[in-house]
Amino acid sequence: MSFSVSRQALNFAVNKQTMTTHPILASFELAGHTVKNRAVVAPMSRASATLQGVPTAAMHTYYEKFAAGGFGIIITEGLYTDTIASQAYPHQPGIVTPAQIAGWQQLAEKVKAHGSLFIAQLMHAGALSQHLTHTQAPSVVTPLGRKLRSYGGGDGPFPIPAAMTVADIRAAVEGYAQAAKNAVDAGFHGVELHGANGYLPDQFLTAYTNLRNDEYGGAVANRFRIIAESLVAIRKVVPPGFMVGLRLSEGKVNDDHYRWPEGAVTAAAILEEVTKVAPDYVHISGEGSTWERLGVYANNESLTGMAKRIVQRPVIANGGLEDLVVAGRALQEGHTDFISLGKAALANPDWPAKVAAGLPVLPFERSMAAPFPPQEV
Repeated sequence: MSFSVSRQALNFAVNKQTMTTHPILASFELAGHTVKNRAVVAPMSRASATLQGVPTAAMHTYYEKFAAGGFGIIITEGLYTDTIASQAYPHQPGIVTPAQIAGWQQLAEKVKAHGSLFIAQLMHAGALSQHLTHTQAPSVVTPLGRKLRSYGGGDGPFPIPAAMTVADIRAAVEGYAQAAKNAVDAGFHGVELHGANGYLPDQFLTAYTNLRNDEYGGAVANRFRIIAESLVAIRKVVPPGFMVGLRLSEGKVNDDHYRWPEGAVTAAAILEEVTKVAPDYVHISGEGSTWERLGVYANNESLTGMAKRIVQRPVIANGGLEDLVVAGRALQEGHTDFISLGKAALANPDWPAKVAAGLPVLPFERSMAAPFPPQEV
């Protein structure tokens, strides 16, 4: 039987059966927290905070809809972590100032009232800032691609970044740690270090953007060092039970076709470094691809499956997993523990509730991803 015929049969079965039996609806114990299901809202840049980086009333409504719709975990869009060089675009929310912390605290209370876990994604744009004219990066390498007009950066090239000194790197690490401490005060259940999609940690991890010859360049262990130091620094300032996750990807927002050189060999080397710092979970982003196409290496092992095997920590998979047949296979075959949704969540903030009830879901339309107009709280 061909895959296409089998897939049709499986889709028919999924549509006919009672959806409460789907593995995505099963609960899971994560870092001392009982998560009510395996459905996660992926971090998505919305460019809808005030110019001071404070969550708006529209953002409150946006996030609370996902919680009311039944998602087990909600990960915020990337929050900038310092006022030095981390901000990616105008109207990006931050987790730095008292006003920003207070705004997230009000929102966290609303999300938690629905029984969802709320995680703050900590983001440093590095060379890929749409906002700053003077940027920092591992090395003086002009980023590929161009800025995105929809995120307030015009449509020109990115600026040429300054190579970070060791003092700059330490400041960035301290920014992550202070942001995590602020996330505790804001009432989040945890933080996710954004080490994916071409932003600062990924710029260190990627050989063509990291030309350094010091302890932060060269071998994988050196290029991973800023991620390791940031996770260690975060752990030192957050209380026990506060979740600390890590997001990784091969593709980048400005180079979505990029894949790690040497495939599984490089993936294993990176994941061995992840093991040493033991995040509470690993989130593998499907930038520029889908889970089915992402990181399936010569031995047919998926990148998410490798992460589970090597890191021995829960894994969140991302990329085209709104298909219930594919999601079920990813969960049942042990490739992942959670499914994170972006486009499907935008189209269906109540996606888990619809799945549980066996109801049809709305298709995604590009207009749904457009930033919504910022409004003051």
